[in-house]
Amino acid sequence: MLYSGAFRRLFAYMIDCAVMIGCYFLLAALLGVSLFTNPLLALPMVGFWYFGGLLCSGWLYFALMECSKWQGTIGKRALGLKVVDLSGRRISFGRATGRYFGKFLSSILYIGYLMIFWTKKKQGLHDMMASTLVVRESNVEDTLPAAHA
Repeated sequence: MLYSGAFRRLFAYMIDCAVMIGCYFLLAALLGVSLFTNPLLALPMVGFWYFGGLLCSGWLYFALMECSKWQGTIGKRALGLKVVDLSGRRISFGRATGRYFGKFLSSILYIGYLMIFWTKKKQGLHDMMASTLVVRESNVEDTLPAAHA
């Protein structure tokens, strides 16, 4: 099984950020029209979308994409990566949610992300917490036990 290294994962994340920023610009344009037409009603929405919306949309984007049949975000798919459990199977929404929120711990001094460089299975702290792996797509079939083949 070929695990994905840190740099490929970083590039996938950069693609995901570009996708999400594009969506935020679209939303901002829509809110901009709303601000112009009725600013007193739209201003509370701007605060909600800025703080709550960023957290919720990021969580839903990553968790829903990683537990879907795609098994990864747009960035991961573009680079041929998948998120799987330790047996090579698709992960659940709950596990994807745990993986997403585990990234907050990985972000502390970036130690959780740097672990990808020295762990045997190229796992970050959030991967270990959620019992997940990020693998190259062509090798996912190799991770399944022989009884399923």
